[in-house]
Amino acid sequence: MSEPVEQPHRLPEPSRRPVVRRAPSWSALVGAVIGYWLSFTPSLLPRPWWLQAAACAITAAIGYAVGALIGPVVRRCGVRPDERLRRIGWSALAAAGGTAIVFVTAWSVRWQGDLRRAVHMDPRIVWWQWALVLPLAVVLFGLVVLVARALRLGTRQLARLTARVVPPRQATAVAAVLMAVLVVGFVQGFLLRGLLAVVGGAASVTDLSTSPGIVRPELPTLSGSPASLESWDSLGSKGRDFIGRASTAAGITRFTGQPAKDPVRVYVGLRSAGTLHERAELAVRELERTGAFSRRVLVVISTTGTGWVNERIAKPPEYMYGGDSALVAMQYSYLPSWVSFLAEGEASDAGVALIDAVRARWSQLPADTRPRLLVAGESLGSYATERAFPDGVAQLAQRVDGALLVGPTPDNPIRRTVTDGRDRGSPVWRPVYRDGRTVRFAQRPDDFGKPPTEWALPRVVYLQNGGDPVTWWEPGLIWARPAWLDRPRAPDVSAAMRWYPLVTFWQVTCDLAAADSVPDGYGHRFGTLPTAAWAQIAPPEGWTAAETERLDAFQRAQP
Repeated sequence: MSEPVEQPHRLPEPSRRPVVRRAPSWSALVGAVIGYWLSFTPSLLPRPWWLQAAACAITAAIGYAVGALIGPVVRRCGVRPDERLRRIGWSALAAAGGTAIVFVTAWSVRWQGDLRRAVHMDPRIVWWQWALVLPLAVVLFGLVVLVARALRLGTRQLARLTARVVPPRQATAVAAVLMAVLVVGFVQGFLLRGLLAVVGGAASVTDLSTSPGIVRPELPTLSGSPASLESWDSLGSKGRDFIGRASTAAGITRFTGQPAKDPVRVYVGLRSAGTLHERAELAVRELERTGAFSRRVLVVISTTGTGWVNERIAKPPEYMYGGDSALVAMQYSYLPSWVSFLAEGEASDAGVALIDAVRARWSQLPADTRPRLLVAGESLGSYATERAFPDGVAQLAQRVDGALLVGPTPDNPIRRTVTDGRDRGSPVWRPVYRDGRTVRFAQRPDDFGKPPTEWALPRVVYLQNGGDPVTWWEPGLIWARPAWLDRPRAPDVSAAMRWYPLVTFWQVTCDLAAADSVPDGYGHRFGTLPTAAWAQIAPPEGWTAAETERLDAFQRAQP
């Protein structure tokens, strides 16, 4: 009897699964179609066609990812349709999905028209531009999926290499962590830093420029003049704009018909000194040099990232007080606000440094001779202003004679506290806090009278539009329905808008790009409403509603 022949040991067959799937799964494509559809649903603001295409691509990619994750889960549950059902499913997807994509692209023109009417824009849309939404969205969607698949392929390759030194089950997790670290490092260390370097370089060059028509002043009441402690060049582009557009005694007299003074405007540029503290102290010395502490009103304005000051916030106190006024602002960056906030985070420090330095000098003056001390800020500037009062609205009302905060961000600490503590029944977009005794929110002039209760001095005013994405954008939109979609809604928020996980967050993110592309009174634009706000916060003795209306009309006529 012969002995059995020992068979040679055979290695396991290598996996025949393709490294990259050649066609997307049925569930992933269904998710993409749903995401594409949802991207057209109404949001806060109307969008230009190119921004809608970007919204379509990203939202479809989100749906694609969700569908791709659901497919394997369904198969693990034992749901495996036969070949016949699969063919029917693909045919149904091709017919229904294609029809849905074409239909919603065309139907969205109506939604966009409604949004445009809501913000008083021409509801008509250029048809050939909107026809480009679908092809551009497909291209962008393809690029996003391509990048995602490249990352998945890289993770698989890392897992195969890692499996040589760790158990196979742990190899995939280790590879995923390594890929995440590599991606984050690449984005932060290369893309983000590179982008910031490019933006910063361009911004620094822009900061050296001077706007047309802006010339160095001769009046000693202005920074950058021959008598100033600050050179004209050190003010920066936005500082030169702020000084060069200052009101004059002659111009104020033409408006009021009464003798006027040349207003004081002090501005300290980023290049004037090495630290925030040194720049704040320089601002105080400039205020002393110009006689600002002997004026009737002194306004400390926190700037946006680039150092910009909105003239519609700056000019009303100058005209209301016949030029017997002083404004002071300080630059902490030359980057746009969103870049400055991400890259430097000095906005809050700048607000604290300037307000504290000015108030310290102001408080040394006799109470019966010192000027009214007011604070103001728009957008990131409102955030910087609030950070100077860490104990909240009570401290703000105690330390200054009034505050104007325009277009607040979701990170504004005082606004958040006031909104969260609003009186029962008042909406989040127009909160009433403690019967409106100190703080009031407005989008229209008649909002200042709501509620019809006593409004004591000092007064704090927030100008806040119901449809401003700058105010409502926050990561919480990813997983939670926001209170500003509750009923009743702000008049400028579409009744057709709905909240969808992930999708609404991305829609409002896209709205940020269009926040300044709408008429005054909507989005992140406030027009001449600061005029009416100043008249409520710090009206000079004898100031009337008729004068407010006349000054508002004058402001509207300015370029």
